[in-house]
Amino acid sequence: MLNMAEGVARLDALAASTPVAVLARAFADAGRELAIVGGPVRDALLGWTTHDLDFTTDARPDQILQIVRPIATAHWDIGREFGTIGARIAGEQVEITTYRADSYDGATRKPVVAFGDDIAGDLTRRDFTVNAMALQLPAKTLVDPTGGVEDLVRGVLRTPVDPQISFGDDPLRMLRAARFRAQLQFEVDPDTVEAIERLRESIQIVSPERIRGELMRLLETDDPTPGIRLLVDTGLMAQFLPEIPALRLEVDEHHHHKDVYEHSLTVLRQAIDLEHARHPGQAPDLPLRLAALLHDIGKPATRKLEPGGTVTFHHHDLRGARLARKRMRELRFDSATIDTVTGLIELHLRFFGYAEGAWTDAAVRRYVRDAGAELERLHIITRADVTTRNKRKAHMLASAYDDIENRIAELAAQEELDAMRPELDGNRIQEVLGIPPGREVGQAYRFLLDLRLDEGILGPDEAERRLRTWWSARD
Repeated sequence: MLNMAEGVARLDALAASTPVAVLARAFADAGRELAIVGGPVRDALLGWTTHDLDFTTDARPDQILQIVRPIATAHWDIGREFGTIGARIAGEQVEITTYRADSYDGATRKPVVAFGDDIAGDLTRRDFTVNAMALQLPAKTLVDPTGGVEDLVRGVLRTPVDPQISFGDDPLRMLRAARFRAQLQFEVDPDTVEAIERLRESIQIVSPERIRGELMRLLETDDPTPGIRLLVDTGLMAQFLPEIPALRLEVDEHHHHKDVYEHSLTVLRQAIDLEHARHPGQAPDLPLRLAALLHDIGKPATRKLEPGGTVTFHHHDLRGARLARKRMRELRFDSATIDTVTGLIELHLRFFGYAEGAWTDAAVRRYVRDAGAELERLHIITRADVTTRNKRKAHMLASAYDDIENRIAELAAQEELDAMRPELDGNRIQEVLGIPPGREVGQAYRFLLDLRLDEGILGPDEAERRLRTWWSARD
């Protein structure tokens, strides 16, 4: 529960920190207002570590620059047209923005930028009340015109004005509701939820890049599932990633199978837990988390009801990879991320054949080769994909995967498995066979790679002998 006395003490400490104190003194000396605003104030009251320092002021961009130049080791004005000036003060990166009084045309989410002169007016145009608080400096006066403190105490997300007006002005705020729902673990005010349901189609006017950005910020949280549920339940997810709500397959009394939607959310949570356990302190692995969320999106299209009450999803891995590639392109993901996510989706079932019977060393090598640089992520996805409540089956699958990881490590130590290349390169193949560069060199290379995967390291002399024998036997 929020402790106001402790929260105030943390705000005092924030105001006394060197970069904040330096800025406050400079703006006061220039006769201008300055306040810490938004996330830093919210996080200080919650007792969380503040990572970003955002300020608001009545000074215009040119005046902000004039004030910060003498005290900054660097400054930049890339957001100048929106009133934002960035600077490095006492080793900290800060952003200072002129009070805003924007209006929206209703056709796009881009505001008609207008500067304001009143901090209360600036705060009421923000997304949620818990982000619409400011600490005026140097007086250290808390400004909270929309009841943000009360909503922090209640653990509620609410817009500063009527949510239909707020979301109508900027539909991206609906996605932010999901992100803060997960990040803060707050409930969303019922009127706000209803407004998202009514205005969900307006998200179409937001650029794919901005939608992708908010989706990724949601997945960065320690548990994104409350935010995902909000997006699915309100119908907002269907507007830009319909494959997720489509996972809520109908289950009839004669064809029982696990709830694919709930399974996918469980896999996502388990993947995050494994990510934290295996790589503590590292930044969130967004490709891994996206692959965990999307790994079964091919199931609705491949679902088949079989006689006897079983349900099959043959080749849903391949279908899911194609669907994910199409959707990620529409959301303007970069090619590397698309390839990583779709590759993991395509490979996520490969292990389960191992659990049914021990693989040969050749099969293990091929598993490593096909996973390539994504082997560690594939380990996590595969382990996270076990959600059975049957403890005996879960233990059997975990033991089988322990075994395959141990075998990979042993083979890697013996054979430098990570390299996974033939023992003769293209130049040596040409020398041995006396052929020029071309298609036949590629065929010989693939022959040697298969030999490497099937039999391990043979040595250069034996590899050359086998290559000559293979070449002589060709038609």
